[in-house]
Amino acid sequence: MISTSSLLVLGALLVSATHGHGDIFQRGHKPPTFQVYTACAKPKTVAVTYDDGPNLYTKTIVDAFNKAGGKVTFFFNGDLYHCIYDPEEVDRAKYALSHGHQIGGHTWAHLHLPTLNDTSIKSEFTRTNDAMRKILGVVPSLVRPPFGEYNSNVSAVAASLGQSLVTWDFDSQDWTGAASADIEAAYKARFDTNPASILPLNHEVYKTRSHDVMPYVIKMAKSKGYKLVTVAECLGIQPYLYQGKPSKRDASWTC
Repeated sequence: MISTSSLLVLGALLVSATHGHGDIFQRGHKPPTFQVYTACAKPKTVAVTYDDGPNLYTKTIVDAFNKAGGKVTFFFNGDLYHCIYDPEEVDRAKYALSHGHQIGGHTWAHLHLPTLNDTSIKSEFTRTNDAMRKILGVVPSLVRPPFGEYNSNVSAVAASLGQSLVTWDFDSQDWTGAASADIEAAYKARFDTNPASILPLNHEVYKTRSHDVMPYVIKMAKSKGYKLVTVAECLGIQPYLYQGKPSKRDASWTC
């Protein structure tokens, strides 16, 4: 579902190969219209999402969904549990992208965006965009605001960068410490309502909860006739504002 209100993009995307910010969109691509997405648009799709990575379990998630013929979307932070420029995190992020999964932004430090001023909000977005472009050669079209929190200032900043916001319509509750059996029961209850689509929130950092539930979700989705897709596919939009070559590691690759 797309929010009824939308903002026209206020300016070009700010991205850079180093620390500067140039106004760059992919050649031939017009800046998209800002939206807040809260659910998938395509029927019989499940767009499983994982927040807070890259993390130890990124590759395991990638391999499991690829084996099942599905894809997921990772919303990566810049500096939360680990610095995204760390060699291990770079390797995990590249692994996910190279295996066909979508990469979205989750801001730099996972702060409560509505409590920040415009300059700080913008920094949360642009530092993450710069890191994605350096490491992966892409700038995501979608950003998931931490805690699902946003206001008019957050929306305006996202719009000025050509990016849209995306939340979810099903919370696995893995972040609460819920047991795997409880998360599975919640998923089953949701699937049993036969929704047109599902856009679930999960966190890849919790192995004993959402990570261990992953095989169950895959099995349930396939048994109910749903296709496991990226968020961009379930919305029918482009996943990236910019796609090019990654940069070579230099002194700017630091948190």
